[in-house]
Amino acid sequence: MAESESQEGNYDNRGNKVQDFKTDMEEILEKMEELTVHAAWMAYGCIPTQTSPDLHNAMQYLEDAFLICKEKMEKKWQEVLMESRGEGQNE
Repeated sequence: MAESESQEGNYDNRGNKVQDFKTDMEEILEKMEELTVHAAWMAYGCIPTQTSPDLHNAMQYLEDAFLICKEKMEKKWQEVLMESRGEGQNE
């Protein structure tokens, strides 16, 4: 009797391992698909940049403008935080 219960436990354990393996493989395949799509879009984005120097210059200009804007927004956010903390202390 104990032997058959042990075998059932092993079978259940094996079944769980198989299900875990299937789940892990599905997750890995989904991640691979995402990475493949991402890599394809990166390659697609590189083609115009390599064929048109004007596009590269425009993209560089946009990136620089974005970084300047981001820096200013971060500074402004810090100022707003400091002001709100100061007001909170005054109350």
